[in-house]
Amino acid sequence: MRLISSIWALAALVLAGTFAPARAEQFWQNISAANSQPKAQTLPDFVDLAAKLSPTVVNISTESAAAESPGGSGSNDPDEPPLQIPPEERFAPRGVKSLGSGFIINRNGYIVTNDHVVENAGKIVVSLTNGRNYSGKVVGRDSKTDVALLKIDAGGDLPAAPLGDSSQLRVGEWVMAIGNPFGFDHSVTAGIVSAKGRFIPGSYNDYIQTDASINPGNSGGPLIDLQGAVIGVNSAIYTRTGSSMGIGFAVPINLVKEELQELRTTGKVRRGWLGVYIQKVTAPLAESLGLQEPRGALVADVLKDSPAMAAGLRRGDVIVAYDNKPIKDSQELPLMVGETPVGHKATVKFVRDRAAHEVAVTITPSREEEIEKTLSMQEQAPSMSGAGLGLNVENITPELALRLGMTAKRGVVVTEVQPGSSADDAGLRRRDIILEVDRKPVKDVQGYQRALAANFLGAKSVLLLIQRSGSTLFVPLKRQG
Repeated sequence: MRLISSIWALAALVLAGTFAPARAEQFWQNISAANSQPKAQTLPDFVDLAAKLSPTVVNISTESAAAESPGGSGSNDPDEPPLQIPPEERFAPRGVKSLGSGFIINRNGYIVTNDHVVENAGKIVVSLTNGRNYSGKVVGRDSKTDVALLKIDAGGDLPAAPLGDSSQLRVGEWVMAIGNPFGFDHSVTAGIVSAKGRFIPGSYNDYIQTDASINPGNSGGPLIDLQGAVIGVNSAIYTRTGSSMGIGFAVPINLVKEELQELRTTGKVRRGWLGVYIQKVTAPLAESLGLQEPRGALVADVLKDSPAMAAGLRRGDVIVAYDNKPIKDSQELPLMVGETPVGHKATVKFVRDRAAHEVAVTITPSREEEIEKTLSMQEQAPSMSGAGLGLNVENITPELALRLGMTAKRGVVVTEVQPGSSADDAGLRRRDIILEVDRKPVKDVQGYQRALAANFLGAKSVLLLIQRSGSTLFVPLKRQG
């Protein structure tokens, strides 16, 4: 019986093939015959590169001058692998030594490394491949780009690493790293460029990402292309364990080259300043602001007496282009402005009240404290919400302001947030002060409730401006249901 069933099944298949309808149109693409032939591939030979570039790489050991609290640049989320800046001791206690790397760029002994390698260093020892040690002197530092320039007196005629063009780097390209991981001097690792233009919260650079192994001690060492040119300065790793997980970051060498002359002559980098606090434009924010897509940099506040204030920029404007360069991510703006020569009149395009505008802004020298606060605001970018959706608010009275230590004179203060509510989901906290509802200032609870009622009629969300710890942020509030 089983045999007969098999014969009938075979016949059915034959008949089905005979009378099958025309084949449906193919909705995928096959590789063409011309491209399907295997191509001979050979892995790059790093032997000559390592032999040529290793003498230009130095080991740097430092001894901290003062005790500091342990710190890092990792994520605040315990479930996220932290971004770590090698070596392990970012801020070492007094007397504790740390290791890093660097590379010679000039026969007279100028060396590039990371700023964090020599931060708080009381003593710097530079070791060459020939075993000789020299005392290192910091010529210039820039914490924003994590770049430092050192000098040793070795009598000249030192081997120097050529600097390449990081703008020509392509994703997938082979690269090599040389450094001092875990104290193992002049270790060579290889990999590819995993990505370009990586922005890390709280940083100034658009990093090169690579899977070439970078570990504690590699900081400040060179990332080298197959032509033997340095195209990046190894700076950070993304890890759960403290060791390489195949995600490393390097400062693009073009950014370093822009700073070297100024570091050598003045010891620091003077960069342009716009004078705004910015935050990322998320999809809910874009919807609230009437943008077709989430792009640009949302101005959360404008600093007093800043170029932005003089040009007429306001809180709530979305900067979408700077000097005719479109801004996709908010973190691109600080880099663009920082690279602008002081005194240059830049063109800023922005969206205000759903209409496009353009203004000229004269760039002035940066103010380090304000820029530091701006970068930290980009990292935080918390989301917050409003009242009537799981929270209670009160008027700001002199007594309440005194009790809570507030300086605000207007708005309403959040006194309670219900767990599981829209306000809770959005991250609103007690003592947050709501200043505006959908770009309209609120002075008291009555005005706040009127504004909420008016804006929530048929609307999916409302845009709030809140103040927390002296800083202001825009936050879209979703309507429940």
